[in-house]
Amino acid sequence: MEFWTSLASLMGVFAFFQTLLHAVIPPELRFASIKLFHRIFNYFSSHCYFDITEIDGVNTNELYNAVQLYLSSSASVTGSRLTLSRLLNSSSFTFGLSNNDRLTDTYRGVHASWEHVVTQRQSQGFTFRPVPDEKRCFTLRIKKKDKSLILDSYLDFIMAKATEIRRRNQDRLLYTNSRGGSLDSRGYPWESVPFKHPSTFETLAMDPMKKKEIMDDLKAFAEGESFYQKTGRAWKRGYLLYGPPGTGKSSMIAAIANYLSYDIYDLELTEVHTNSELRKLLMKTTSKSIIVIEDIDCSINLTNRKKPKSDNVSPIEMRTGINSSEDGNNNTITLSGLLNFTDGLWSCCGSERIFVFTTNHIEKLDPALLRCGRMDMHIFMSYCSFEALKILVRNYLGVDMDGDDFSDGLVKELEEVIEEAEMTPADISEVLIKNRLNKQKAMSELLEALKTRAERRRTASSAREENPMEEEVEVQEKRELEMPVEGDSGTDEEASGKAKEGGEGEKTN
Repeated sequence: MEFWTSLASLMGVFAFFQTLLHAVIPPELRFASIKLFHRIFNYFSSHCYFDITEIDGVNTNELYNAVQLYLSSSASVTGSRLTLSRLLNSSSFTFGLSNNDRLTDTYRGVHASWEHVVTQRQSQGFTFRPVPDEKRCFTLRIKKKDKSLILDSYLDFIMAKATEIRRRNQDRLLYTNSRGGSLDSRGYPWESVPFKHPSTFETLAMDPMKKKEIMDDLKAFAEGESFYQKTGRAWKRGYLLYGPPGTGKSSMIAAIANYLSYDIYDLELTEVHTNSELRKLLMKTTSKSIIVIEDIDCSINLTNRKKPKSDNVSPIEMRTGINSSEDGNNNTITLSGLLNFTDGLWSCCGSERIFVFTTNHIEKLDPALLRCGRMDMHIFMSYCSFEALKILVRNYLGVDMDGDDFSDGLVKELEEVIEEAEMTPADISEVLIKNRLNKQKAMSELLEALKTRAERRRTASSAREENPMEEEVEVQEKRELEMPVEGDSGTDEEASGKAKEGGEGEKTN
């Protein structure tokens, strides 16, 4: 009891002297004394401190969010009291430091101590932008001798790592320009939905060697920032996917997006009216993205090499194809505008982007669109091969054709007939899906379908040999049906000839 009485007396004496000091010493002198004390302490201290606040003035501090995301990877392993959060469009949870908790990180042998400081914010008057009730910041404590290393590279490393973690945790997005090139209230021309396509290179029905070649090329592109800077090239790459319908061109695009963790911008050219709108759409795409134009030969007329209908047409109109809107629509996108979109100055306004064009008829495309620098890699999506068939059987039936589930005779017959049948992966997949509960029935029906298709092709081939003119007439009729309607028949013939020349040039390459 005496102890507590003595302690109370001492506290009273201390409060008396504190009141006396506040009354005798002016506030300015007290503030200067405290400031001098901190300077002396910092001078003799071997550490320095940096505060990274959540809000910088009225704006959100991007570095704070990056540090919070970066430390989540270490906090999930070493922390004992953590916070859990889930970002928008994210498929995983994010760990974080709790209030006033500490964590030590190591970078190039240097130790950096992080503390998450949370304090109550003093009440403020009226503001146009409300602020949180709590004031949050990260305090970085390092040794003074390591200051240059931390400021020069450590913080940049944190920003890059946070971007990588955010992209890895965030779901892919699929963008579309449903409004053409017009902007919404936020000044953005694209609309997005989560991209949930499950296609991967492992499930893609394609020859394994060909898949490995594509994957190696994609990996070299994604890791080639220093190479592109050194050679003075824009960090972009173009891929042309061509082949019959149902050979997996869309699945290939989805596999590329999932492999690189890139977003997809599905560009609908028929919704874009001018080259200017096309440039605006390009400017609003982000890095680490895939810009896709599917069925480019069916979207708009891109030949732009037609004979003018009037002698008064200027050479500039002949070269740029400004009069292409005469086909009956209001679309004035020209071949020149599309070429500048893929390989001009405007294509360099972003980095790490992939352009993917798809077509069923490569011979219809202008050779200028197919050259390297625009479409760097031409990928032929062929009919289903025997190696691709093995992948489809494993995907849909869950068995390996090299195992003991099927007889050697059945597997051998499939291998002999599949090349001649020229059946697409989509058609084969339908047979397997329909009979996926009965593996033997699925394989027997597939063999019959392949034999029927092969026999049909043999019959058609024999008929063409007996009457070769009939084949030429059929091809010409098909080509005329696919060509846009024109008033001048000579123009159609010239455009058809140019398309044929483009196809021959591609085969030569």
